[in-house]
Amino acid sequence: MQSYTFFPYLCTQSKPEMIDSSILQGKKAAFFTLGCKLNFAETSTVAQELMRYGVTKAQRGEVADICIVNTCSVTEVADHKCRQAIHRLVKQHPGAFVMVTGCYAQLKPQEISETPGVDLVLGSEQKANIIPAILNGMTNTPIGSLPIEGEMFAEQKGAWPFFGACSRGDRTRYFLKVQDGCNYYCTYCTIPIARGKSRNGSIASLVKQAEQVAQEGGKEIVITGVNIGDFGRSTGETFFDLVKALDQVEGIERYRISSIEPNLLTDEIIEFCAGSKRFMPHFHVPLQSGCDEVLKLMHRRYDTALFRHKMEKIREVMPDAFIGVDVIVGTRGETAEYFQKAYDFMESIDVSQYHVFSYSERPGTKALEIPHVVTPQEKHERSQRVLALSAQKTHDFYARFIGTTRPVLLEHSSPRKPFMNGFTDNYIRVEVPNMPDKDNQIVQVKLGAFNKEGDALIGEIVS
Repeated sequence: MQSYTFFPYLCTQSKPEMIDSSILQGKKAAFFTLGCKLNFAETSTVAQELMRYGVTKAQRGEVADICIVNTCSVTEVADHKCRQAIHRLVKQHPGAFVMVTGCYAQLKPQEISETPGVDLVLGSEQKANIIPAILNGMTNTPIGSLPIEGEMFAEQKGAWPFFGACSRGDRTRYFLKVQDGCNYYCTYCTIPIARGKSRNGSIASLVKQAEQVAQEGGKEIVITGVNIGDFGRSTGETFFDLVKALDQVEGIERYRISSIEPNLLTDEIIEFCAGSKRFMPHFHVPLQSGCDEVLKLMHRRYDTALFRHKMEKIREVMPDAFIGVDVIVGTRGETAEYFQKAYDFMESIDVSQYHVFSYSERPGTKALEIPHVVTPQEKHERSQRVLALSAQKTHDFYARFIGTTRPVLLEHSSPRKPFMNGFTDNYIRVEVPNMPDKDNQIVQVKLGAFNKEGDALIGEIVS
């Protein structure tokens, strides 16, 4: 007897369509995700949904019936990796139904649709339709007006739906997607085109998801999104309202706030996190450039004075906080003089780590109108200088805590390794002897010397 499920089409059809879901029973699926934590959370959520219909994850060496590629398009290198991944999956899983989604699919759907072996291309605004789209494609049922033409993806036709996601994947930490899209239109960035305008879930729905994580035994949630500080455009709420509501969820012991714009990281939020037992002393704030002239060319909404104030505010109320910072080197207009100003600023502020990105030309962005192009060799040299600065700052930050005792959430152990990893409350990576019974447990650890690789401290569990 066939089983049927109703799937509403949020963007493609005005009426639900009855689709036979029994075709998914017993199928194996392979997943490949590139890019940000948001993409990984979304892929994991799709995988969990497919499991409800009898789909299992293909193991290493098995040929999958369904392949899902969730793509990134932040740089040309990311585009290239996406193309490589698609070709590799098509080759490894002959005859599989191959679906490509994500930012690269949103920006260049025609290019992907012409790739041999690809059966379906869904842009970012169609992620809520992945399951019914796969069913339609596998049963050769027409999917209505799902577009692959570039014009449809180049401009927004009405509001995009918010596709919620909360997942753990293979890690101890859960990732809770609270917001998607961006209204900022920085000159170097394609995110508003690739992911649409800023939108979010309701606080009530997100609190329910956090409560579900607690019921599953989850200890730590990373709050993620494209521009999470802009939370509330869909619901009239604020990010600070969300932080306060999540702080009340029993069972969750740790929250971390992923990347938040400095102009949206209010002193109010910083002070609340400093007084909270659940929000960790850990921030990730994009700077992009430490030169005010370049920030103006980028159309960023702050200057270095505001950024310095935010860093000093964090240090004032949370001296032990880990502060990660995103920077872009080699953008159009970044002269040697401007880069030196940016470097001097980055050297002067008390942060823990720089995440360094080399500027990549993106079609359709305003940055292409800016004169002065930085050569690839100059980009590389600048990137190496900032990476060296970052390594020193991270080393100095870790070294401050040698000999102290801090709480560490231990991650899944592997029987093949003598050590297991975990992170302190202020995001110091720690290695302790492998003890499987301590998986997903928060323990007190005395921090010792650096490991051989220099990327973690060796710890001793004291309680």
